[in-house]
Amino acid sequence: MAGLLEIKVIRATITKEMPAKQMQGDVPAENDPRWAAVVAREPQADGTFYYSVETTGVYCRPSCGSRRANPKNVRFHRTMADAERAGFRPCHRCKPDQPPLEQLHAAKVADICRVIEAAAETPSLAALAKRAGLSPYHFHRVFKTVTGVTPKAYAAAHRTKRIRNELTKRSKTVTDAIYDAGFNSGGRFYESSHQLLGMTPTDYRAGGAGTEIRFAVGECSLGSILVAQSAKGICAILMGDDPDALVHDLQDRFPRATLVGGDAAFEQVVARVIGFVEAPALGLDLPLEVRGTAFQQRVWQALREIPIGSTASYTEIAARIGASNGARAVAQACRANPLAVAIPCHRVVRTDGSVSGYRWGAERKRNLLKREGVA
Repeated sequence: MAGLLEIKVIRATITKEMPAKQMQGDVPAENDPRWAAVVAREPQADGTFYYSVETTGVYCRPSCGSRRANPKNVRFHRTMADAERAGFRPCHRCKPDQPPLEQLHAAKVADICRVIEAAAETPSLAALAKRAGLSPYHFHRVFKTVTGVTPKAYAAAHRTKRIRNELTKRSKTVTDAIYDAGFNSGGRFYESSHQLLGMTPTDYRAGGAGTEIRFAVGECSLGSILVAQSAKGICAILMGDDPDALVHDLQDRFPRATLVGGDAAFEQVVARVIGFVEAPALGLDLPLEVRGTAFQQRVWQALREIPIGSTASYTEIAARIGASNGARAVAQACRANPLAVAIPCHRVVRTDGSVSGYRWGAERKRNLLKREGVA
């Protein structure tokens, strides 16, 4: 974004202050500040200006991937119309007269997502790629870049959403719900049902009734902290200023589960979590029950790989999971994290290193980072 703002300022300066002969291309391109954007193939500069090459007779976007032209043959233009009036035609490689490639890819992926959602059974990768007009390999890469997950993972997440809806229809059996949601094998679904639903399909259909969750609220230097544990592991670590509000939050997360106050043994678990908050170097070796979408789980796993005392930006996390344009989605996954400190979303910062929003308060985030030795 900084590059885009810089280019816009440059463009405004050129428009108002540069001599007419430089705007017409009579001054060597290397002396024009826009040349740096062309050399860097800066995608943020696309649309702010165009450049043409005398020897080829074409005009391009600043991000064009063609071989760099001799700056002596380059002219700059405010608009496509200006370039065409000067006698240049659109480049066949970057196609400046068409929508940007990222926009075209996003439209194709949106169409494929609708196809997946409407299909009774998940279409094959080859069928989806054919509809998108791309090779299977290229389609797979484009889909993951745009959505942050593979087509298979997207389909699985949608099937999970469908089976949640099907299981709430009392007229259906669990088996009917599994097959109506697009699972071809009941056995395969049951293998992953705990990860997808957090409980058995039967328990989920009953709204989680009968699931027992132990919890306790403790106090630490950052305020109140609630720790909850199911039979599979720690399922919630919540922080705040009001203990009652934390309990209500837990009830909202598990509306039909049986919440049981922790006994002395469970209070030792809470003490370990508080000890980790106060002294991160101690580590936190507790079993976790992590429930979320396929994309959220990939983000949360990447967060757990950030070492104590280190940070990463939202953009860096997006790149690590193969979703280069997914910084905003990474931020949303951080906000959805139900396991404070255990899944260290506090270690994710802005690109410039500054502290951004934190579900449990920016001041707590600063304090956690300070304790981990981050300036």
